[in-house]
Amino acid sequence: MAQSPNNKSDELVFLALGGLGEIGMNVYLYGIGPAQSRQWLMVDLGITFPGPTEPGVDVVLPDLRFIAAEKGALAGLVVTHAHEDHIGAIIELWPQLQVPVYATPFTMGMLKAKLSEFGGRLKPDLHEIPLGGRFNVGAFDVEFISMTHSIPETSGLAIRTPNGNIFHSSDWKIDPEPVIGKPIDQEKLKALGREGVDVIVCDSTNVLRDGVSPSETDVANSLTEIIKKAPHRVAVTTFASNLGRVLAVARAAHAAGRHLVVAGRSLHRVIDVGIDTGYLPPDFKYLDQEEFGYLERGEIVVLLTGSQGEPRAALSRAADGEHPDIKFSKGDLVIYSSRNIPGNEKAIGRVQNSLARMGCEILTDSEDLVHVTGHPRRGELRQMYEWIQPKALIPMHGEARHLRAHAKFASECGIKNVLVPEDGAIVRLAPGKPTIVDDAPVGRLYRDGRLIVPGDEGPVRERRKLSAVGIAVASFTMTPRGELISDVLAILDGIPAKTRDGDSMEDVVLDAVESTIESIPKARRKNLDLVRDAVYRAVRAAINEEWGKKPIVKIMVHVVE
Repeated sequence: MAQSPNNKSDELVFLALGGLGEIGMNVYLYGIGPAQSRQWLMVDLGITFPGPTEPGVDVVLPDLRFIAAEKGALAGLVVTHAHEDHIGAIIELWPQLQVPVYATPFTMGMLKAKLSEFGGRLKPDLHEIPLGGRFNVGAFDVEFISMTHSIPETSGLAIRTPNGNIFHSSDWKIDPEPVIGKPIDQEKLKALGREGVDVIVCDSTNVLRDGVSPSETDVANSLTEIIKKAPHRVAVTTFASNLGRVLAVARAAHAAGRHLVVAGRSLHRVIDVGIDTGYLPPDFKYLDQEEFGYLERGEIVVLLTGSQGEPRAALSRAADGEHPDIKFSKGDLVIYSSRNIPGNEKAIGRVQNSLARMGCEILTDSEDLVHVTGHPRRGELRQMYEWIQPKALIPMHGEARHLRAHAKFASECGIKNVLVPEDGAIVRLAPGKPTIVDDAPVGRLYRDGRLIVPGDEGPVRERRKLSAVGIAVASFTMTPRGELISDVLAILDGIPAKTRDGDSMEDVVLDAVESTIESIPKARRKNLDLVRDAVYRAVRAAINEEWGKKPIVKIMVHVVE
């Protein structure tokens, strides 16, 4: 690079609006130029799923306020693959950006399938790029490099700029025998290493594990043997996007002389896209869920959504006895061909307990080879470093512990310049070694039913508090002169009905309201805001005195002549 480390007029920078410190919600930005007039490239735009502190939330999306304010400087959005944590926010947030979207055929097919559910109301500017294609997005020279992962056509990105070359790994592993698609493109990676990689921005998800990951083919062979030996029905739940696993289950069912039944809209979608893009044969055969009840127990392998305990998914409904077509019996085998996403353990456990009460046998990856990760262990990371020979590393796609462990491991492998930024940190990649030079606003948005609501000062915050301490509502009527002319009404939800002495908590509230109003001089009761505030404090304090918790309190003062 020709620029000196002190020349900041033409910087190459990196910024994550999601994906650093969490697994999911991946959205990364690369910028070229001086701070006040950069051109930006966005890589991925994904979602994550809510945790127990986000009650009622359906999906978590990244807050794009920083780049939305500069959308005129955003050259485009490049999508590395079709997992929801990389593609899931595009439909809802693209209107804020209105930029071209670039993706390979399978990823584009998945995006178009999602768009069709919106009835054609949204028409983003879509550009389909062939596997391994090289193209320009504004000032960025971008090349797709085929990787192996748990979904077809996952691509790492070689991003070439006048200030240096970046390799953005996306999600990946080294699988010499994938069920679908070709192995990782070692030759192109080695050639990129010989050309020179200034910074690798690399997947950290599985850095805590030594060795290398088993192959998808190993899982396929294991599933075949397990299903052949099963005496009754077999149910397999997996991530719907794992088309290779779908094909493996279909082949296992055929090898065991069983019919494949598919239950779950997202599975039907990925199968349709797989057929359209040639990853599944045109005559790929399966039965819809309505056929389940007509088959003998030993004739069925049913593939279902719901591996993460999603309450409305097919497996959850079947476990609760609420699915219209899928029913299980004692002795049926349910295979979890997936891993637990952190935060979903309780939901998954609830479904598994329901299945156990039915008498089902449950098989997970802790007991047999029924799932394999799509992310690199340490042996694979070391191999990637040898191919790429990067001068510097930024760990991505992981919680804080993963990022820091990756940084330590990379240093031990001889990468001299390693930096661990968080979401919102603007990192100058060049000139010079990676350095945090600024910050940008970041945050979360929530899909709450049909609405997108803010994550910081929105209804979910109140709902979180409500779930912990309940709510007390007191209502009464006064004249403009401050005279109480009605009985006080109180409603308590989520608050104990009785005090330690057995008295009614509702009476505690009523006494607090009435005594507070009586204590205010009549001349001051005309100030109804003063009355409302005094009653609010009194009710909250009275409940806290008896219960030891301060609930949400709402005071409704009605005024009539």
